[in-house]
Amino acid sequence: MNQLQARYEELKETLHFHNHRYHVLDDPIISDFEYDQLLVELRQIEEQHPEWITPDSPTQRAGAPLSDGFVKVQHPAPILSLSNAFDPDGIRAWLERIAKVDERVLDADFVVEPKLDGLSVVLHYQNGVFVQGATRGDGEVGEDITNNLRTIKALPLKIPVMSDQVSGQKESKSLMPEYSIPDYLVVRGEAFIRISDFEALNNRLSDAGEKTYVNPRNSAAGALRNLDPSLTATRKLTLYIYQIVSWETNQPTNQPSTQKETINYLQALGFPVPESIYCQTIDDVIKAVEPWGERRGLLDYEIDGMVF
Repeated sequence: MNQLQARYEELKETLHFHNHRYHVLDDPIISDFEYDQLLVELRQIEEQHPEWITPDSPTQRAGAPLSDGFVKVQHPAPILSLSNAFDPDGIRAWLERIAKVDERVLDADFVVEPKLDGLSVVLHYQNGVFVQGATRGDGEVGEDITNNLRTIKALPLKIPVMSDQVSGQKESKSLMPEYSIPDYLVVRGEAFIRISDFEALNNRLSDAGEKTYVNPRNSAAGALRNLDPSLTATRKLTLYIYQIVSWETNQPTNQPSTQKETINYLQALGFPVPESIYCQTIDDVIKAVEPWGERRGLLDYEIDGMVF
């Protein structure tokens, strides 16, 4: 029994690893057939011992249908929206407004990221295990879409995600020395559908004589805010995580204090993160934003601006 349970835990960790390689790093090292064989073995063990099944098991991604609508979720901190600037003067004016509150920002450095055009999601992890996910809602209260989010293969069900495997020896991805995983971690990101997957979806719907979607954002939002996770699973959603919303721990540990540190930390945990550009000055920010006007049409996901 001990050997079987050890094999069960090994299978879960191995499948998490290969999910990460495939859906986050886009660099699989085993075939789909080999992956499926591991998943079949895991399911067979769970059929024998359903009491062993935990929320982080790869078999739990599909979830169960929600029957009574979505439960409301109070966010641990406000999930804020963004202000707009449309030209270099607007960017500088933004900095000047903040400087009136705290002049230290005049000496700040910056991070620039693409503003993903999807659906904001808030993910809760307890002792490293994904336990709840919600929409942004009104910024204070969202909707519980945990079962739907479980279907997104790029979402880690357990952190940190194993990142290396050599000669059968598995190693956990090393975190930055000064950080560890808090007892309770809440992060924010954006769920979306890649343009290529969206076009393939619309082609399938059109061939079947069904109604097609107007754009990837509507498709992603519709997939996550429906009551049938099995339908969500067919939409090929993915996500990027870019913010720590809440951090609770009884252990003496640091929390990333800058956006650059936050992105590096989230990536070390195994979260997919957006491309980011480090800038030392506001002038560097303006220079970094300009090329994205042309890049926008070359991306496989939709953006509606840049965040800095």
